[in-house]
Amino acid sequence: MAALEWSDALALDLPIMDDTHREFVDLLAAVERAHDAALPAAWQVLIDHTDTHFGQEDAWMRATRFSSSNCHTTQHHVVLSVMREGAAGGDLAMIRQMARELAAWFAQHAQTMDAALALHLRRVGFDPATGVVHAPQALPAVEIHGCGSAACSDAHEAVGA
Repeated sequence: MAALEWSDALALDLPIMDDTHREFVDLLAAVERAHDAALPAAWQVLIDHTDTHFGQEDAWMRATRFSSSNCHTTQHHVVLSVMREGAAGGDLAMIRQMARELAAWFAQHAQTMDAALALHLRRVGFDPATGVVHAPQALPAVEIHGCGSAACSDAHEAVGA
């Protein structure tokens, strides 16, 4: 059994985000199943996917005034950097440990930071496929700083939650 499996608990009611997250979960499971000889290549596929995945979310945040300097984007940067370091090191045991840690991190990240982003995108009527904001009047007046979650007072005030 994989350390992380797709479930309704990870679904955010934003199909393009859910599809990307489901692919992430599947690629992470492929890393866990990979034999030693195939592990570096499977890890690199996950890194490539994650780079695109995080870049997509970061672009959505910029397009909807969900500040690129917030801790959501910072987490993306840190996690991707650590993943790349793991690939460069070539230590298979370390890559396997990183995959287990990544599974735990991702579940938390999706259910908090990504959930806040998905809610924000729905509120402003953002169409991730086209980049169109259908409710520009719902955009925050200023960029959202902080973590973007309801528990973060700056985000709470800026989003108007």
